[in-house]
Amino acid sequence: MEAVVFDLDGVLVDSEQLWDEVRRSVVAEHGGRWTAEATRAQQGMSTPEWARYLVEELGARLSPEKAAEVVIERMAARYAEGPPVLPGAAGALRTVAGEYPVAIASSSPPVLIDAFLAATGAADLVPVAVSSEQVRAGKPAPDVYLEAAGRLGARPAACVAVEDSTNGLRAALAAGMTVVGVPNPHFPPDPEVLARVAVTIPDVTELPRTLRELPH
Repeated sequence: MEAVVFDLDGVLVDSEQLWDEVRRSVVAEHGGRWTAEATRAQQGMSTPEWARYLVEELGARLSPEKAAEVVIERMAARYAEGPPVLPGAAGALRTVAGEYPVAIASSSPPVLIDAFLAATGAADLVPVAVSSEQVRAGKPAPDVYLEAAGRLGARPAACVAVEDSTNGLRAALAAGMTVVGVPNPHFPPDPEVLARVAVTIPDVTELPRTLRELPH
């Protein structure tokens, strides 16, 4: 095992519901209509991708650029009050970073990734943090995971990815990584996709022990 790559939303921060709430409000305020599949469809999308989705699929009367700006401003305001870090997540990240090189591969924009790292004092522990804004395609494409591994100088096949959502799990699997699933209780992943991971844990606090027990 050469490195561990963490997703952010749903693994380290309890933000999936917050993203959902903010996007729903922006769509409603600008004449769009939320659909039953919209929440899951957007999980893992990069900022340009979900911004286009709000406009083209849900009918928000904004440009994609403006939709992204409004949503991210509201998310940043929420994070300014303190990111919703999951219980024990910062400690688990710190423990894992003491044993392996670590990276974050997230669909969140860089400003929110940086807010998490600053709030938890983890910036010095995480040498690589990649947003899907910075690669060609968001999850379920493997690009953000491959970029994170590349920046760490690690082989994807020798990396462990930690993911919670269907699209995130697909992305990590497509990158050829060993995947630890941490199913999001609010938006459970597709059981068929979850069945393909190496191991499933109830929350990220179990990760240090789980990594030690994985075949090396």
